[in-house]
Amino acid sequence: MLAPEDLYEVVAEATADPLGEGPVLLHAFTGFVDAGSASSLALRHLLAELPSRLLATFDVDQLVDYRGRRPTMAFSGDRFTSVDMPELSLHEVRDAEDRTFLVLVGAEPDVQWRRFAAAVTQLVRRWGVSRAISLQGIPWAAPHTRPVSLTAHASDRALIAGRPRWLGEIAVPGHAAAFLELHLAEQGVPSMGFSAHVPHYLAGAEFPPAAVALLDAVADSADLELPVQALAAAGSVVLGEVDAQVAASEETSVAVSALERQYDAVLAGRGLEGPSLLTPRLPAEEVANGEELAAELERYLREQDASEG
Repeated sequence: MLAPEDLYEVVAEATADPLGEGPVLLHAFTGFVDAGSASSLALRHLLAELPSRLLATFDVDQLVDYRGRRPTMAFSGDRFTSVDMPELSLHEVRDAEDRTFLVLVGAEPDVQWRRFAAAVTQLVRRWGVSRAISLQGIPWAAPHTRPVSLTAHASDRALIAGRPRWLGEIAVPGHAAAFLELHLAEQGVPSMGFSAHVPHYLAGAEFPPAAVALLDAVADSADLELPVQALAAAGSVVLGEVDAQVAASEETSVAVSALERQYDAVLAGRGLEGPSLLTPRLPAEEVANGEELAAELERYLREQDASEG
């Protein structure tokens, strides 16, 4: 493996904790697991709302496959005018009570995961991180009319005591945030994470309620005072718009109602089978078809755009 320290540049030192307690590290990446832009929206919000300063940057040229995720370039008339290159950076942030924590945010590495995780571990050691918390948004068979739930995971169950288990033994595609969570735990750093359940038919759009749920969970777990008012207000607007779209289509309304019955049955524990809470035994006519629901909403949105144009 190439030297991990060559992947990053430290531009400032973290503030020393007078109590000797290391900061919490929050990390989330755009890319594979970011339904509803939940995690990136949450961390961008923190950087916008709270005092912060840059600690380190990563060399994304070594980590990102530009042909797999091509950067957007602007073209005007007869020339290219700009390019939106991905970034990956580590910040020190202060909460409303002046407590510091670290935020690692940006593009998910496509390659060199072991080297990247080793590089982050070096920074974690450098600044005495006491705990790492990953954030994700995952598509879920949940209606937008219900509070956003979370799947919690941790290297030590005590870190997420009292939170429900939604899943049994399953195999999932790997992603950098989960790999980093696993690696840090193996290096002796307490590691955990929260995955917000984003309604699968809204996974492709920004869904602020999921970001609020993530930040509330982090605040509770890490004893931080995090602002969510602006995100909550944005979430109310989004939910109102989705409600209006659903109400305008009888087919969509029926599909959402079916999904509500299915989801409520899961929460109530009615007629469940298998190792997880994802397989409610309901009459076939009561089970919502997620693909049809998403397609119906997309069709409605296209019609609205066409009528407004």
